[in-house]
Amino acid sequence: MNLILLALHDIPAEQVEHLARLSCAARTECLNPQTWRLHQGKPHPEITAYCNEHQLDFGFVPANRHLSDFGLVAMDMDSTLICIECIDEIADMQGLKPEVAAITEAAMRGEIDFAESLRRRVALLAGLDESALQRVYDERLQLNPGAEIMLAAFKKHGIKTLLVSGGFLFFTERLKSRLGLDYTHANTLEIENGKLTGKVLGEILDAQGKANWLIKIRKALSLKSEQVIAMGDGANDLKMMAQAGVSIAYHAKPVVRREASYAFNFVGLDGLVRLLDN
Repeated sequence: MNLILLALHDIPAEQVEHLARLSCAARTECLNPQTWRLHQGKPHPEITAYCNEHQLDFGFVPANRHLSDFGLVAMDMDSTLICIECIDEIADMQGLKPEVAAITEAAMRGEIDFAESLRRRVALLAGLDESALQRVYDERLQLNPGAEIMLAAFKKHGIKTLLVSGGFLFFTERLKSRLGLDYTHANTLEIENGKLTGKVLGEILDAQGKANWLIKIRKALSLKSEQVIAMGDGANDLKMMAQAGVSIAYHAKPVVRREASYAFNFVGLDGLVRLLDN
């Protein structure tokens, strides 16, 4: 195993040396000032606390594991690929962001069943003009840092992408076209006479639904579970992440960080490339 260190800033030599001692690494290698490889590193109970204190992300990666080993990456949308929770921003158009955001947070922590939380949040949007969706996309939706680098690396290695969201098809379909994603799936808001009705059409895409879509696409591509990466930030992503050989908790809730293969608490989405494509 190699211990990979990632940061947004240049990693000081003394921090690398300290972690090399803790991990009993055979040698250290600077891949760039923000990324170091500590060869043959071993886990140590002090590494997590030290890295958190110094705003370092880290991962123990098998020496023979590379990004090109994977064939599919499944991603959550809200607060993972993009920097906002779309439903919270839609609610802001109604002056209801605090109420909706509180339900969103509780659902992401796993305190409320996702499907029930979505119904409650969408109900609060009844009567909103559908133009609010386009406004959120145009004015507020931004990709999280490093997304373009990450997606370019996937294309370089021929890795297929699945954007699967408990959010809304309005946004996933636009991102699919804009970013050249291979597959997307999400929930559909009911709209009548140009207004949101406060209902979701069809079966709600929840945690199990996300996992099912990952499995469906994986089988269609004739891939094994170990050839799949899944990324998410909330409890609704855990079942999907459990179906992947590698799971990434991106600036995630504690319940997700505990279950994931790797947790990125500080770096951007390009951290995945730096972790596995080094």
